[in-house]
Amino acid sequence: MTPATTTAVTTGTTTATTAGLAPRAVGTPHVRREGRDKVTGTARYAADFPADGLAHGWIVVSTVARGRIRSVDDIAALKMPGVLAVLHHDNAPRLKEDFAGTFGPDATTQVLQHDRVPYAGWPVACVVAETPEQAREAAETLVVTYDTAPHDADFRPGHPDAYTPEAAGMGPARTDKGDVEAELAASDVVVDARYTTAEEHHNPMEPHAAMARWDAGRLEVVDTTQGAYATAQDLARLFGLDPASVHLRSEHVGGGFGCKAQVRPHLILAVMATTLLERPVRIALTRAQTFTLIGHRSPTAQRVRLGAGTDGRLRALEHTSLSATSTVRDFVEPSATYARSMYDANGHRTVHSVVRLDVPTPTYMRAPGEAPGSFAMECALDELAERCGLDPIVLRTRNEPAAGPVSGLPFAGRRLLDCFAEGARRFGWSERDPRPGVRRDGRWLVGTGTAASTFFTGAFPATAAVTACADGTFTVRITAADIGTGARTALAQLAADALEVPEDRVHVLIGDSDFGNAWLAGGSMGTRSWGWAVMLAARELRERLALGADIPADGITVRSDTEQAVRALAAYERHAYGAQFAEVAVDPGSGEIRVRRMLGIFAAGRIVNPLTARSQLTGGMIWGLSMALHEEAVRDTASGSLVNADLAGYHIAAHADVPAIEVDWLDDADPDDPVGLKGIGEIGTVGSAAAVANAVWHATGVRHRDLPIRPDRVLMSAAPTGQDRAGRR
Repeated sequence: MTPATTTAVTTGTTTATTAGLAPRAVGTPHVRREGRDKVTGTARYAADFPADGLAHGWIVVSTVARGRIRSVDDIAALKMPGVLAVLHHDNAPRLKEDFAGTFGPDATTQVLQHDRVPYAGWPVACVVAETPEQAREAAETLVVTYDTAPHDADFRPGHPDAYTPEAAGMGPARTDKGDVEAELAASDVVVDARYTTAEEHHNPMEPHAAMARWDAGRLEVVDTTQGAYATAQDLARLFGLDPASVHLRSEHVGGGFGCKAQVRPHLILAVMATTLLERPVRIALTRAQTFTLIGHRSPTAQRVRLGAGTDGRLRALEHTSLSATSTVRDFVEPSATYARSMYDANGHRTVHSVVRLDVPTPTYMRAPGEAPGSFAMECALDELAERCGLDPIVLRTRNEPAAGPVSGLPFAGRRLLDCFAEGARRFGWSERDPRPGVRRDGRWLVGTGTAASTFFTGAFPATAAVTACADGTFTVRITAADIGTGARTALAQLAADALEVPEDRVHVLIGDSDFGNAWLAGGSMGTRSWGWAVMLAARELRERLALGADIPADGITVRSDTEQAVRALAAYERHAYGAQFAEVAVDPGSGEIRVRRMLGIFAAGRIVNPLTARSQLTGGMIWGLSMALHEEAVRDTASGSLVNADLAGYHIAAHADVPAIEVDWLDDADPDDPVGLKGIGEIGTVGSAAAVANAVWHATGVRHRDLPIRPDRVLMSAAPTGQDRAGRR
C-alpha cells in the first residue's frame, strides 16, 4: 500500500538520519538489479502473469492488401472445442472514433470497427478460447471473404503521389535559409548524390503480449509497454472510461525500440474480449505478427546536395528525404532533421516528403530520422572530403557551426570535435592512407571510415514519490519503464546520492500507472525525465529527515512534479554528440564484408552507470552495423506482404558478425539541468552505418549508397557500371 504524502514532520518511535555521507553511487558501475531474476527465469513478463479462468486470444489478420470484408464465417470455429468467442467488425465493442492518444490522432487503434482492409496483416478477427492452441486452431478455420481493390505497396523514388506534410516528427517538414541554388552555382565542388535505406523491423526479444481483466469495476491490465501511464490513459480515452478506473502494470519489458510506445491491437483486443466474456484474457503476438501489427521503420529515398569551396567549407546544403506511410495514419521518418543541427551553410534546405501506400503504418524506431538521415549526410560529407582532397575529420572541423544552423540558438555544450580528436587518437587515424583500395590483407581489401553522431536532448514532466521507511530504507515510486536499459539501477543510484545514503538502502518500484504521470522510455529522455523527478523528491525528503523527523510505521513520503522546472528550461540547441570509427575487410571475390573493429567516443552528458551505459552505446553501434550490412525487409508488391517476416529471412547482425567494439565518453554534463543527463539510448545507432559504408569505400574505392551493402551489391559494383572507383557518376 502506498504511504500517504505528508506535508509536515510526523512524530513516531523511529528517527531517521543521514549523518555521514555515503559513497557516491552515480558514476560507478552497478550490475542491473533485476539481472539475476532475468537470467534465472523468475522475472515475469506480460505473457507470464497468471489469472484464474484465463482465456487466450488469437488475432486473425487480412491476407489481402486492400479492399473490404464481405463476410466472416465463424460458424465452424465457434463449434470447435474450447472456443469462447469470435470477435470481428460486426460484433466487437465500439471504440471512440475521435481517439487522440499520447501521440495524437491514431486511426490504427480502430481495430474491428469497420470492414475496410488497408493493408495485408490488418486485424480482421480475434478468436478467444480456453487455451492458446485451441484459439489458434479455430483461427485457422475462420473463413474471411474479401472484395479486393487494386493496391500500391511499391515504395520508390519519384512516386507521383508523394507530398510534403506540415510536420515531420517534432519539427516542420521543411526548413529554408538563404538561396541554395545560387550557392550551389557559386561552389567550386558539388556533391549531388542519392541514398536509400531499407524497411527495418524492431524484433525485440519479447514479442508483444497483454493480459486484461475486470476486478471490482476496475480494468486491470498487464502489458509490454514502454510507458505504463500513457498507455493506461490512452486505453481510458479509447474505451470511454474514467482514467482512474484503468490500472496498468509493466513490470519487465523484454526490449522495446519504439514499437512498445503506443497502444497496439493485441492490447485493445484483450480489453474487448475481457469486457465481453467477463473473464481474464491474454493475447500474445507471434514473431510473424510483429512484422505487421506493431510498426516498423519506413524505407527512405534521400538526396543530398552539397556545395563547397576548395577548402571544404560549405556554401550550400540540401537534404531531402522521402518515406512511406500507410493510408490509415501519416507517419513521417524525419531523416533530413539530422542536418538541421549538425552543419551550416549560406544556403540551407531540408525537406521531408511522404507517400501513402497500402502497407502497415511505420512508427518510431531507435533513432527515428537520425539513423537513416546520418547515413546519407555523413556519406555525402565523406564524398565531399574526397573530392576536396581533405581528410574527413578536417572537413568536419572546418564546418563546425557556432550556433544552431537552422534555429540560430546557442549550443548547450557541443564536444563533437573533442570526440573526433580522441577517437582519431585511439583508432590510429593518423596512420590511415587516404587513397582507397590500396590496403590489403591477403585476399581482403581493408579500409577505415568515420562519421559523426548526434541525438537531441529533451525532458518531459514527470512525477515521483520517495518514501522514508521505518526500517531505515527508502522506496522510490515512479511510472518509469525498464526496457533492458537498467533504468531501475540508474534511478536507485540517483536517489541514493540525493538522499546521501548507500545505494542498497534504496528500493525502486516502476512500471505501474498508479504511480502517476511520467514520460515513457523513448527519445533518449527516459532516465533524464525520471531522474529529475526522483532527485527533487529525494532531496526534499533528505532535508526533512535532516531536521530529525520521526518516521511513523507507514513512512514519510515526499512527492515531486517537474512540470514547471522542465517548462522553464532555457532555449538552447541541446544534443549529445559522438564520433564513430570502423574498419572493414572486403572479399572482392565473394562480396563478403567483415567489420573488424569499431570505436565510438561520445559526449552524452553525465553517465550514471558506466556498466549499463557501455552496453547501451555498444548495442546502438551494433544496430548501425546491422543496418549497414544486413537488415532489409522485402515487400512483395504483388501481394503487399513481406516475403521475409521471420528471423530466418530478415537478417540481423548475429554474434559472429559483431567485432571488437570499443566505447568511451567525455565529461559533458548539461549545466542547465540538475540531473546533467543527455541520453544514450539512441545516439550509438546514429552514424555507425555511415562509418561502415565509408570504410567500405575506403577498402574498395566504390561508393555504396544503398543499404544494406549486400555481397551481391559489392560484386555488381566491381563490374563496369559507368561509375569510377571514386564513386563519381
